[in-house]
Amino acid sequence: MKRIQYGFAAVLLAGSAAAGAADAPLWEVGLGVGAVSFPDYRGSDRQRVHAVPVPYVVYRGEFLKADREGVRGVFFDSDRVEINVSLGASVPVDSDGNDARRGMPDLDPTVEIGPSVDVTLWRSAGQRAKLDLRLPLRWATTVSGEFRDVGMVFSPRINLDVRDPFGYSGWNLGLLTGPIYADERNHAYFYDVAPRYATATRPAYEADGGYSGTQFIGALSKRYPGYWVGAFVRYDTLSGAAFEDSPLVKRDNAWAAGFGIAWMLGQSSQRVPIDD
Repeated sequence: MKRIQYGFAAVLLAGSAAAGAADAPLWEVGLGVGAVSFPDYRGSDRQRVHAVPVPYVVYRGEFLKADREGVRGVFFDSDRVEINVSLGASVPVDSDGNDARRGMPDLDPTVEIGPSVDVTLWRSAGQRAKLDLRLPLRWATTVSGEFRDVGMVFSPRINLDVRDPFGYSGWNLGLLTGPIYADERNHAYFYDVAPRYATATRPAYEADGGYSGTQFIGALSKRYPGYWVGAFVRYDTLSGAAFEDSPLVKRDNAWAAGFGIAWMLGQSSQRVPIDD
């Protein structure tokens, strides 16, 4: 499943004030283009390159925020703990274009929504580096045609954000890693093979819930006066995943990468204090 998580979001949705700035515009918007390469779903042996639009959206409201950490509503915010709304998504897959799924129903796009508890474990002087523990729990549903409940996903992760890495002013580096867990309904949507779709080379299969593999993501971005650039790379390992024996899983690891550029279209004249 192609989840739009930190790395992909770094290309599609990003933003940071200049290092050392005391305030920043309430909102900023831009638009550009990019390219991403990833498998049809985690475990697929079909890799595709896609041209994508790159909207740049930053909103620094007291409740609603949109920045390099995603789009979220902040319900509780202290010096160390933040409780907010977490979002995720997966994109559609044309089964006829995938050898492992040929003859099976297409995978509809999904969205995931739920609470996340984010705990700051450490921050450096001047907040140029910050280490967080993020605990998002999301409910997933299809969004094409009929809504279909496709289970729950829990993805605890350690996230390190670094401003001006290696002395390169204005750049932002993000490193994230953590396991993914999902219930039986979620694994079934992506990895089950119903008996009517079984073939000589694709036996029927029912997935269990549990461990879904581990992700490692790195993202790098910079906001120039007139434009923004960003890139990410992601590595997935599915070794030991609950669905590892599914005939739809052709690889136990996968790489994904992407880059984008967006030109600034406008920003708010209202400025707000920042602490990101």
